[in-house]
Parts: sequence; structure tokens; C-alpha cells
Amino acid sequence: MTVYLIGAGPGDPGLLTVRATEVLAIADVVVHDRLAEASLLDLAPPSAERIYVGKDPGGPLRQEEINALLVERGRAGQSVVRLKGGDPFVFGRGGEEAEALLAAGVAFEVVPGISSALAVPAYAGVPVTHRGRSASFTVVTGHSRQEVEVDTNWEALAAAGGTIVVLMGVAHRAMIAKRLMLGGLAEDTPVVATRWGTRPEQQTVRTDLAGLATVELEPPVTIVIGAVAGLDLGWFERRPLLGRRVVVTRERERAALLSTALRARGAAVVELPLIATAGPEDAGRGLAAAVARLATYDWVVFTSAQGVIAVRGAVHDVRAFGPARVAAVGPATAKALQLIGVVPDLVAPRADAVSLGEALTTAVPRPGTVLLPQAGRARPELARLLRAAGWEVTVAEAYRTVAVRPDRTSLDAALASDVVTFTSPSAVESWHAAVPSAPPLPLAVCIGATTAEAARAAGFEVAALAREATPDALADAVAAALAPPAPPPPPPQEAVPDAPVDSGGELSRAEDAAAAPDAGPAPDGGGDEAVG
Repeated sequence: MTVYLIGAGPGDPGLLTVRATEVLAIADVVVHDRLAEASLLDLAPPSAERIYVGKDPGGPLRQEEINALLVERGRAGQSVVRLKGGDPFVFGRGGEEAEALLAAGVAFEVVPGISSALAVPAYAGVPVTHRGRSASFTVVTGHSRQEVEVDTNWEALAAAGGTIVVLMGVAHRAMIAKRLMLGGLAEDTPVVATRWGTRPEQQTVRTDLAGLATVELEPPVTIVIGAVAGLDLGWFERRPLLGRRVVVTRERERAALLSTALRARGAAVVELPLIATAGPEDAGRGLAAAVARLATYDWVVFTSAQGVIAVRGAVHDVRAFGPARVAAVGPATAKALQLIGVVPDLVAPRADAVSLGEALTTAVPRPGTVLLPQAGRARPELARLLRAAGWEVTVAEAYRTVAVRPDRTSLDAALASDVVTFTSPSAVESWHAAVPSAPPLPLAVCIGATTAEAARAAGFEVAALAREATPDALADAVAAALAPPAPPPPPPQEAVPDAPVDSGGELSRAEDAAAAPDAGPAPDGGGDEAVG
């Protein structure tokens, strides 16, 4: 087998390469560092062994021990992923690990990662090269763990010009600034220092070379020195949810789209799956019987994408729907139908059972027969509403939603978050079962009025409802719930009494000249304004 030396990137999980994702999916062992984003470990199979070797002060393993571990596991025939922050060959000791593997005759592959030296400045809005400001850049470490320090020639770097990107330089920033100024860089040379770059915790400080020594910084920080640091093309820190922690309670298999939408808005996501999908209690016999006469119903009404999946698995051929018309509770369920080749005849204007029932009874002049494939023990509102309107309703259990009890660590992280998102009442019920008497709860943002009602009953303050049942709409609702309040309007201006009319005498003209701003010479059509 092979040892893969993988660069995990600087922190944003979206920056992991396609090849790194492929390799993690087949890993038997993942040997990971402190700076590798923890959620990336979920890309490895659940059976994969995970070994932490982060090199904190007094950390668990020295580099020589890590090398020996990789050799040992590689010789044992395992698929070993060495997951490192940034790029393995940019101050990542990847070269030393490759040397050890080569000397031991163990096959290895290097999977480059996006270096923090490039990604962090980009996320801070600083291009490391820019026409007219810098035609080159140098990446240098401000600290070495070698027993013998390699003294960087900072004066030569200052004389070389271009952009200087310093990694691991917080502790020695005073010395670095002093020597760069001794090498000829001006005291007012712009500096940008970014902590936890590309992550939701990202913070950027702008200063100059003279102020670098005194500005408050804590590692990990990427420092950019040079004319390009005077640019502020910031975009990442303008995201509405930057620095906010949001909990996703959906099933693990369906959480990805919502987590991605929240991260795209800057949030730190805590995935806390509180429910899971299981087969029906009767092993699918009731659904099979209902599906056998699918074409005899006037309507087949779907209340979830999971119901669509269950029915599709039972019918094998969408032509089995025959003349039956199809309704969907919301856009996500409608999309699931379209993916199997069925265009719904009706989609509820709001993603809840009452809205679906009202839409169906309003759109159809005479009641008919309905097949309702849904979760076992689903709330009965829809079936009750349809029956009250004269419809003949067949309810078939298509799947079950079962509670998942979260571990204490994950639950504590969720309780410390800003917002919990709920997409179903069953997720709320699972939360309440896990935390029967909770401390002050985060805000809740929900899909659907029924889910919001369940959240309020569980003690949550529901801050917002998604405008529709989609991940993007739910993420927008979270951003709206956490948006800072609008500033108050300015107070009304007091009326200024009319000035007395003067006759244009010398005293009046002198006072006017003293009060007027210095406008400079009259424009002549060819001054700075004309050429600027």
C-alpha cells in the first residue's frame, strides 16, 4: 500500500483538493496535525484509525517518531494518509517524512495543498503580486524548530524588494521588523497580519513596519509585508455570518448542502445530526401494497424528499404513476421528484403540511383518492385536513425517522453556538430528549411553521423562518436573524433662521470671504481635475 502526504490547505475545508478527497475516502489510517481542519477527518471511512500527532509545545510525538510511525504503518500494508495543514512541502516537514519513507522502501505519494502563504493573503484581500506594486514575493518562516536556528538574511530580503510573506513569525516580529528596516524598508511600509486565515475565526490587523512590534497578535498568523499590503480588497471578512457558530441538526447524509450554504456566508458549522432515516417498521410491506396500485390514485402527495426516494425504490419505473397526479410539499421535495423524472403538478406555496393540504383542496374542485407516503408516526395534520375535506386518504409508511443521541462534546459545542437550525419537528424532539433541562438556549431558525411551533414548545426563541424549504433560504434566514440592528435615523436638524439681507457692502463681502472654504483658484479646464 501507499503513504499519502496530503496538504489539507490553510483551514477552509472547501480548499481541499479533489485528489486529497479521493485518497481520504480509502484511508485505513489518518495521521493528522493540529492545523488540519477537523471536519476533514469525516471524509475518511468511519472504520479508519485516526492518530493525532499535533506538534503543540509538549505535543504527543516528535518528528522522528512521526517518521517511524508512517514507515511502520506503510510496511504493514495499510493505506496511510498523513494529513498536514497547508502544503506538505512548505514548512510542513513533508520533505523529511518523504526522505524517511524513501529510505525505508515504503511507497509514497505527495498530494500538494494550498499553502497559507497564498490563500490567507487572498482571503484577507491582499494579492501577493500586483502590477505597479510588486512583481515578486518571498515566503519565509519567522521561526524554526531546528535545534540550530537558520538565520534568515532579513536585510537581504529588504533589499530584494517585492512582497515578503512571513509564516510562524509572531514571536519574533519585533526582530523581523527591526532588521527589515535596517535593510532599507521604510517604517511606514504597509503590513497585514491575519490570524486563523480562511477560517470563520479570521481576523485581520493592518499596521506598518514600525508598528508591527507592538500590535497584539497571537498565532497562527500570516504576515504580509510590502506595498501590496496597502491594498484592501477584502471580501471574506465581509461575509454576514463570519465568526458566528451555527448548528445543523439534519441527518448526516443530508447536512452537506446546508453546511456548505452556511460556510459560504462565513459561519463556523457544528454538524449535530439529531435524526437518522431507517426503514419502515413493517419492512416495507405497506408501502409495497400501496405502490402496487399506484396508478389507481388521483393524487400521490409527497411531504419529503426521503418519501420520494422510498417510493422510487419500490416502483423501479416512474411509468407506474400512470394518470395519478403528483403534489410536493416544497421546492426540495419537488427537486427530488424531478431527479427521478417526475414533474409535480402542484407545489405548496409554503413548506408545511397545512399549506400543502390547503393548496390541494383549493386547486382540485372535487375530492378524490390520495396516497400519502410519509414517515412513520408523522404528524397527522395533512391526512386529517384532507379527510375533513372529503378526500379518501391512504397513508403508507415509507420510512422512519429515528432519534440520534449526540455525544456530550458535540452537544456542548451546540449549546455554545449562536443559532440552531431545525428542518423538522422530529429533530426538535430529539434535541429535547437529549437536553431535557437545558441552560439558556441558542436562537432557533426553522423551516416550516410546524417545526417552528415544535421549537417554541421546546423552549427555543424562534428568530426566523426560512422563506422556502431550501438550504440557501435557511442560511439567508440565519444571516437575517443575526444581522446587527439598523442604526437609528439621525435626529432632525434644527431650522436655521434666515440671515439678514445685506446691501453688498465691503464688510459683508469680507465676512463672506472669511467664512468660505478655500476653494483654490478658479478651474481653468486644464488642472488636476481634468487629468485625474
